[in-house]
Amino acid sequence: MTAQALRQKVGQFFFPAVFINDTEENIQETERLIKEHNIGGLTFFHSRASAATNYESKKKVVFNDDSYQKIKDLIVRYQKAASTPLLISIDAEWGLAMRIEKTPQYPYAITLGALPESKSALVYEVGKQIGLDLKAAGIHYNLSPLADINNNPNNPVIGYRSFGENKEKVANFAVEYLNGMSEVGVLGCLKHFPGHGNTNVDSHLGLPVLKETLEELLENELYPFIKGIENNVDSIMIGHLAVPSLNDEKDTSATLSKPIIETLLRKQLGYDGLVISDALNMHSVSKLYETKGELEWEAFNAGNDVLCFAENVPEGIEAILKNASPERIEESFNRIMKAKEKVGIIANSNFTSGELNFGKTSKLNLEIAQNSITKIIDNSNTELAFESQKSNQLAKLSLYKNVENTFFKTLNSKLESPEFAFENLEVSNISSIEKELQNFETIIISLFVPKAKPMNNFEINTEVLDLLSRLLQTKKCIVYVFGNPYVLPIIPNLSKASGLIQAYQDFEEFQKIAGIQFLENSNFNGSLPVNIELQ
Repeated sequence: MTAQALRQKVGQFFFPAVFINDTEENIQETERLIKEHNIGGLTFFHSRASAATNYESKKKVVFNDDSYQKIKDLIVRYQKAASTPLLISIDAEWGLAMRIEKTPQYPYAITLGALPESKSALVYEVGKQIGLDLKAAGIHYNLSPLADINNNPNNPVIGYRSFGENKEKVANFAVEYLNGMSEVGVLGCLKHFPGHGNTNVDSHLGLPVLKETLEELLENELYPFIKGIENNVDSIMIGHLAVPSLNDEKDTSATLSKPIIETLLRKQLGYDGLVISDALNMHSVSKLYETKGELEWEAFNAGNDVLCFAENVPEGIEAILKNASPERIEESFNRIMKAKEKVGIIANSNFTSGELNFGKTSKLNLEIAQNSITKIIDNSNTELAFESQKSNQLAKLSLYKNVENTFFKTLNSKLESPEFAFENLEVSNISSIEKELQNFETIIISLFVPKAKPMNNFEINTEVLDLLSRLLQTKKCIVYVFGNPYVLPIIPNLSKASGLIQAYQDFEEFQKIAGIQFLENSNFNGSLPVNIELQ
């Protein structure tokens, strides 16, 4: 094979990051990379301010209403520049909405994890719909779902992105989601091998170290990956986490570890699909090598086929050409081409297909809400509310949304009562709300958790936590939580609630179903996917 032909093949291993809201200059730079280096694909992010390691910076993410049209146009433009069709990838764990405004949003994995096993077809449906949305934009590779088992409540980065802490359910639901995508011709990816659930460090910023032995990992962390391999998962993403027991007791990131990729994943677990690195710009690895291209070579040498978010493409290509055997280059190249053939981009030059179907998403979200909302504390809440309403002792309090929310509107068809709202410290006065509430015995509280990530108590103000604490001790409180269930342990005296319902998402559909279920006093099908201790 000529040196030029080999170089063309090595280019296929590189999937640099691109940004929907990039400047014309950035776009031309990407076109140059595509033309000059025959790169294999691209990984899309919203903007430079929101990309993997930058979310800690205080750069404001600027919202852009036409991001969806922009990504479609950019994909067409980038494909035109490519002599080998590009495999376009994106992280769309809960749909395109994870990266692109005004696109369909599906529930977080933790919400799906609350579904009973008998409703796993809904997870398949989510995978399928996300796949159709991606294809409508021209994307054929979703870097999802997580196979991580969330067995550490202090995990700063996995949390709501995992299906929960039960390994069988995590495995089954991950496979359902993958099969749904596969049915419509979109590649999936299990991540973060060998398991990022039991860590308390965010690998965007530092290197988590897993203390488990191989036996312990096989028993738990690796279980969903093994099930994925049995079900022919398209690709597996290696996490930036160190497992000394698998790596001669060294704290080397799995992404750079031959024993973890070549020995464990390929030989022991018999996996021959595509292996992709986690983003190579993440601080746990990006700072390790002075020389440009060395990180890319080390990641390839460890066994990765695709170098995601590679920042040094020309230097990386040189380093691999200098050090890798032609056989190894051929192996990785063949895996990438096989993936491209599977999704039909080699044979077909029309890369986008279909339209976004918001109606279908909404119907699916309603059905998931019906089966996932979870009753945690039950003291005949519906009866209590109607009794209190009769004696004018019922009030409603909405936290972080105004009283016009869908949950209250749904309740008001039969349960009208005075309503109060705390939206934020700028516009709402907590002490006057508290004074007003003194006249009521029973309060229906809807907490719309401001953030899904746990930093700074999910952005719930201390004043609000104090208010909740006092109300829970002095009133009959029926609490509805629209947000990440990991918020429950931080609410003081929550165990004193008369009623506690976990509703997971603040989507209109979830608010509506929560209201209907309350009024009808119906059965709840959801169960908490993680163990939680209430205060």
